[in-house]
Amino acid sequence: MPLATSPARPTRHRTATGAALLAAAVALSACTGSPAPPAPTGSSTGQPSASAGSAPAPSTAGSTSGASPATGTDAGTAAGNLPQLVENLSPSVVTIFTEGGLGSGVVYSADGLILTNEHVIRGATNVEVGFADGQRVEGTVKASDAVTDLALVQAKRTGLPKPTYQSNLPKVGEGALVLGSPLGFENTATAGIISGLHRSIPGSASNSLSLVDLIQTDAPISPGNSGGAVINMRGEVIGISEAYIPPSSGAVSLGFAIPAATAVDVAEELLATGSAKHAYLGLTPGELTAQIAEQLGVEEGAGVVVLAADADGPAGRAGIRPGDVLESMEGAKLTTPEQLLAELRKRNPGDTVGLKVKRGDQSLDVKVDLTDRPAGTNR
Repeated sequence: MPLATSPARPTRHRTATGAALLAAAVALSACTGSPAPPAPTGSSTGQPSASAGSAPAPSTAGSTSGASPATGTDAGTAAGNLPQLVENLSPSVVTIFTEGGLGSGVVYSADGLILTNEHVIRGATNVEVGFADGQRVEGTVKASDAVTDLALVQAKRTGLPKPTYQSNLPKVGEGALVLGSPLGFENTATAGIISGLHRSIPGSASNSLSLVDLIQTDAPISPGNSGGAVINMRGEVIGISEAYIPPSSGAVSLGFAIPAATAVDVAEELLATGSAKHAYLGLTPGELTAQIAEQLGVEEGAGVVVLAADADGPAGRAGIRPGDVLESMEGAKLTTPEQLLAELRKRNPGDTVGLKVKRGDQSLDVKVDLTDRPAGTNR
């Protein structure tokens, strides 16, 4: 899938068939330049023009002055006034330039800390951060978390306007603004509504752990938006732009964002310890297709099939093995691998979860003690 960041040069658009078609079409909106199944909003594989992201802002990296803060009061008085909302929040949204392309970011603290997507800065140690007033400064990647696709960048600038991050989920139907740098067009605003909550991208589990439990919006998201802000009509950040499904797949305005509460939780963990902890099950989930279901003698879509299980991992120690079908976790029905990942996202290392497991003609109740995800593990 095309990443939603804007690459330094166009990347080829990959197509996919079968069950993975939708996931392969999703484009991350950030800027890593390396295609991933769902495309994050920061790196782009959606065939942007050759000049995408190539229009540099004036470089005045020596300045450390900040724009006037976009306070909650100021943002609140602009409720429903789109031009005023954009004017208030634009100083809090930045463009992040890497060797591979560009993405977006949101001010997390006045002392220069920027929140963005991990796929925007992937592989980079030093970046350049561009602000709405045209200034560019050096930035250093402080910490990142691939599981949630979030990262922190320390920019060499202070006095920045930190926006309000909303801890509650928005309501479906309420207005939404997306601010970022799609295809290198810095300081771009698009508008729409919140289209859905708790969305997971079908077919993404085989390639990414991050595309679950997302906010859906029809406010246009494009390559380069990754890591930028989704705000409500009160000027509060409700999400961090993550991915979109491009028109080439038949989609119309299908964009996705990481909820602000998730972003803040992970950012605080990264600040405190340099890493984020995630519950680990220790198995590879797969879609229960008609062919696999027939082989196992179960109904298609009646659960998630275990393709592999680490014998020394939590699931393996609990007796789960390849070929088992996971029907539910703590009473929540599982029909796709993405649902399993979404349920796992709600748990913490050290939690014990109950799984209903189908093994041939047997129905088993299995208790699994979750652990912390080992470093470098992508399952």
